[in-house]
Amino acid sequence: MKSSNQSHNNDSSPVKKKTNFASDVLTLVGGTTFAQIVTILASPVLTRLYTPEEFGTWALLISITTIVGIIACMRYEFSIMLPESDKEAINLLGLSLSIVCIITAVSILPIYFFKNEIVLMLNSPQLADFLWLIPIIIFVNGVFQALNYWNSRTKHFKRLSFAQVSRSLSTTGTQIVSGFLRYPLSGGLIVGTVVGNIVSTLVLGGQIWKDDKNFIKANLHPQKFLQGLKRYKKFPLIDTWSALLNSISWQLPAFLLAFYFSPAVVGFYSIGFRILQLPMSFIGSSLSQVFFQRASVANSQGSLDALVETVFKLLVIIGLFPILTLTFVGSDVFSVIFGSSWAEAGVYAQILSIWAFVWFISSPLSSIYVVMEKQQFGLQFNIFNFITRLLSLVIGGMMGSARIALVLFALSGTVVYGYLCYKMLSYSGVKMSHVRHIVLSKLLLFLPVGAILFILKYVGTNEYLIVGIAGSFIALYYLYVIRTDEEIYEFLKRFKLTEKISGLRR
Repeated sequence: MKSSNQSHNNDSSPVKKKTNFASDVLTLVGGTTFAQIVTILASPVLTRLYTPEEFGTWALLISITTIVGIIACMRYEFSIMLPESDKEAINLLGLSLSIVCIITAVSILPIYFFKNEIVLMLNSPQLADFLWLIPIIIFVNGVFQALNYWNSRTKHFKRLSFAQVSRSLSTTGTQIVSGFLRYPLSGGLIVGTVVGNIVSTLVLGGQIWKDDKNFIKANLHPQKFLQGLKRYKKFPLIDTWSALLNSISWQLPAFLLAFYFSPAVVGFYSIGFRILQLPMSFIGSSLSQVFFQRASVANSQGSLDALVETVFKLLVIIGLFPILTLTFVGSDVFSVIFGSSWAEAGVYAQILSIWAFVWFISSPLSSIYVVMEKQQFGLQFNIFNFITRLLSLVIGGMMGSARIALVLFALSGTVVYGYLCYKMLSYSGVKMSHVRHIVLSKLLLFLPVGAILFILKYVGTNEYLIVGIAGSFIALYYLYVIRTDEEIYEFLKRFKLTEKISGLRR
C-alpha cells in the first residue's frame, strides 16, 4: 500500500503534504542551517583566496542580476499561491515560466549594446569579462522563483531544503577549487554562483516533475495563461514597479560605493552585509517562506493577528540579542575570523547592524500587504525607501566617506523599515502594547551583556577573548530563552524537539 505522499499518480491534484506551521519551518530551517554552516565555514577560506576587489566585482554582477531577476516573472510567481484551484495555479506557473523566457531574451540587448558604458559607470574593468553571464543567471533564477512558489503551495518544503543544500555545496565547492587554481580575476566567485544556481534549480525542478508531472501534463494549457494574465494584472502593473524599486534600492550601496570609491569598498560592504545576514538567515528566510503561505490561509479565517504576533515575537527573540552583540564586537569578529585585512568590513557590519535587525523583523511580515492585495502601499513604500537610500548614499559619497554614507544609509533604513513593520502589524490587528512588551523584555536581557562588552572593549581586552566571551553570551541567551519562555517552548514542542530540550527546563 502506498503512502499518501506517493499515491498520487492521477491528474486530479498535485502531490501535497499535510503539515503544520512549525514543522514546515523546521524542515526549511534544517536545509537553511546546513547551507549557512557551509557558507560560514567557507567564508574564512574565501576571504584568504580572493581580494576585496574580487569580492567587489562579484558583488556588482550579483547586484545587476538581482535587480533584473526580481521581475523575471513580472511578479506572477506570487499569484501561484492565491487561487483555491490547483489547476488554475499550475497555469499561473506556466505563465510565470513563459515570462521568464521573454525577460531573459530582452536582457541580452543592453548587455550587447551598452557593455562598455556599464563597466565605465561601475568603475570596474574586471566586470567586462563576465557581463555575458547575466542573461543566464536571470533565466535560472527566474525559473527557480516560479518553481519555488509552486513548491510552497504544495507544502513540499523538503524539496526546497534539499535544493538549498545543493546550492550551498556546489557554490562554495566551485569557489574554493577555483580560488586554489586561481581562476582569472574574480571568476571563481562568479562561476561558483552560476554553478550553484543551476544545480539548485535542476534539483528543485527535477523533484517537482517527478511528483507532479501527471498533474502538470493533464492541466497545463497555454491558452489559459491569458486568463491568469488578466486576473492578476495588479502584479505586473503595480507590484512589479514596487519590487523593482525595492531591488534597486537594495543594490544601491554596491553601485554607488563603486561609483564614488572603488570595488574594494564594495567588497568590504558585501562581506560585512553578507555575514551580518547569516545569524538572521538560520530561521528568518525559512519562516518567511512558510509565513506567506500560512498568512494567506489565516487572513481568510480571521486569525491573522495571532499568527503575526507569534511570528513577530519569534523574530525578535532570534535576532535582537545577537545583532546587538555584533554592534559591539563586529570589527573584532571580522579580524579574528577573516584576517586583519577585513577589519573594515567588520566596522561596516557594526554600522549596519541595527538597521539589519529592523529589516529582519519587517521582511517576513511584508508579505501581508500582498496577501491583503494592498499592492499600492508596497509601491508607495518602495518609492520612499528608494529615495531615502539614494539621498543617503549620494550625500556620503559627495562627502568622500564610505562610513558616513553607510551611517546615513543605516539611519534612514531603520526609520523606513520601522514604519513598514508598524504598518504590517497594524494591518494584521496586532496590539502595539504587545509589541512594546516583546521588544523591551528582550532588550533588557541584553543590557548587562552590553555593559560587559563595552568595558572589555574600553580596557583593550584581546580581540580573541572578546569574541569568545561574546559567543558564550549568545549561547547562554538562547538556552535561557528555551528554559523560561513558555510560548517558545510550545513552539519547539511542535518541532518535536521537546525530548532534546526538556532537560534544560528541569
